[in-house]
Amino acid sequence: MKQSVRGTSTARGCSPGASSPAVEDHPIPAAPAEATPEYPSRRVVRRIMVGLVLAMLTSMLTNSIIGTALPTIMGELGGQDRLAWVATAALLTMTASTPVWGKLSDIWGRKLLFQIALAIFIVASLAAGFAQDINWLIAARALQGLGVGGLATLPNIILGDVVSPRQRGRYSGLIGMVFGVSTVLGPLVGGFLVDSPLGWRWCFLITVPLAVVAFCVIQFMFKMPFTPRHKPSVDWLGAGLIFSAASTVIVLLSLGGTQIPWNSPAAYAMGAASVLLTVAAVLVERRAKEPIIPTRLFRDRTFVLASAGSVTVGMMMFGLIIYMPQYLQFVHSMSPTVSGLMTLPLVASFLVTSIGSGFAISGSGRWKAYPVIGMVLCVVGFTVLSLAQVDPGLTTVIVGQMLVGLGFGLNMQILLLATQSTLPVKDMAAGTAAVTFFRNLGGAMGVAAFGAVMVSRLNAEIAAAAAAAQETLTAQSSAGPDGADSGAEELSIGLEKAAEAAQGSPELVHSLPEPVREVVVGAFDHAMQGVFVAGIPIAVLGLVAVSFMKGVPLRGGGPGKKRAKAERAEGPAGFEAPAESGSGAAAQR
Repeated sequence: MKQSVRGTSTARGCSPGASSPAVEDHPIPAAPAEATPEYPSRRVVRRIMVGLVLAMLTSMLTNSIIGTALPTIMGELGGQDRLAWVATAALLTMTASTPVWGKLSDIWGRKLLFQIALAIFIVASLAAGFAQDINWLIAARALQGLGVGGLATLPNIILGDVVSPRQRGRYSGLIGMVFGVSTVLGPLVGGFLVDSPLGWRWCFLITVPLAVVAFCVIQFMFKMPFTPRHKPSVDWLGAGLIFSAASTVIVLLSLGGTQIPWNSPAAYAMGAASVLLTVAAVLVERRAKEPIIPTRLFRDRTFVLASAGSVTVGMMMFGLIIYMPQYLQFVHSMSPTVSGLMTLPLVASFLVTSIGSGFAISGSGRWKAYPVIGMVLCVVGFTVLSLAQVDPGLTTVIVGQMLVGLGFGLNMQILLLATQSTLPVKDMAAGTAAVTFFRNLGGAMGVAAFGAVMVSRLNAEIAAAAAAAQETLTAQSSAGPDGADSGAEELSIGLEKAAEAAQGSPELVHSLPEPVREVVVGAFDHAMQGVFVAGIPIAVLGLVAVSFMKGVPLRGGGPGKKRAKAERAEGPAGFEAPAESGSGAAAQR
């Protein structure tokens, strides 16, 4: 009996690596020690969240603000054929770098890596704001995406360090709110800046002050103890292979079917390269001392299914956010600002379920029903959106966005929380970064795949209309010299050039002659219907993935005596772990 008590106190008061006769006689597993780590008080967490929220708002605003300004930027800098790369460059580096940020924060510390990400983002934003040509801008956007990769990943990892899984839901809902607010503010702010004397360059420069404030907040309010590892080993080879494999996949999906045919040597070569790089990355990660994505994570059922669900959420979410404004601008002739406002049903419903489910999970610890219901709502929402073509109004668009937004809010952060709760402390950062990586990869794949569907259907519709007009003109001409109709001839000639105009701005499309414009707008409407239909099977796959997840309740409960004691003893500098505490997430980070 005495040995049992003595062994328990040793497990609580000493580091996991410490040993004693009591522990040797009666070994105590590491899980209980990891299940009750020492966390800072809620007051300290709120201070830390200020910096995290500012940083995330800054990075997410950058991605959403650029869309409105792109036509103006291309008009000034030129290089219309490389317009897609202004957005894709940042998305590519953001996605590919996500797991690297998580692993490096394990080795060098959360605070240092977070500030490095902010510094990279600030430098890249300044470079983009002063770009003199399109190549300069693309390079700056790629560097900016590198910083955004850290700013999108590290807040969730830091949140996992300072808040128990049970209480994490309320704060993850706040992160979801930041995402929604930035999605709405981006197009509005971008449209205002482009139309103002400040110009498009301030779409990049406006985020710099926010990033500087976030840097200062983290510097002075984020006080978490961190002990550097002795001679840490960084798996740079694995990081390079993961980065290269993800980049190759994204480039292939971005260019395939548009700039390079799918049935071409270039597409086959890129596909083979992505497979070989992925296999090489797996082999390297299995042997690496400090792998970027530990292969043991894939033995965890919750991690695998949460990653699969996150891929589908990313595909649906990023695809809808990118192409819904285009649909509203091209088909319904809305301005960029108004089309941004029309996404409010999507964002508002996302905020409701993201915040509401976060608080509900914090109270009960049970989460399984939320992602399942969310995926069902996504299936129904995309089904409703697919009917938009037969609805002359916007009822189906509004209702469909609301349903999909409700589904996103019940999935995005909850899948991350479930993963963090099941993984051991030593794998929490790598697991969080990996799930975020798969979500971002899904987003890149969704943007590329939905874009390929839209462009192929758009070109096919315009080509079919042009062929029909030419056939009509030929038939009229064969009837005699007076048989040809001038309207048919104008339509035939206009449609031959319409495919190039359809790749331009909404203003260019709506400036086309009336019969040509009607055909092009109808082709856009039909093409977007294909995008909405493509979202249905993706949502079904997500539903299958989350349905097979184990609904293990989240670890941790209320503040308890330790939390109350920490709040009373807390100083103005922030959270400091007790000197004798050698276990727990906070002490290890």
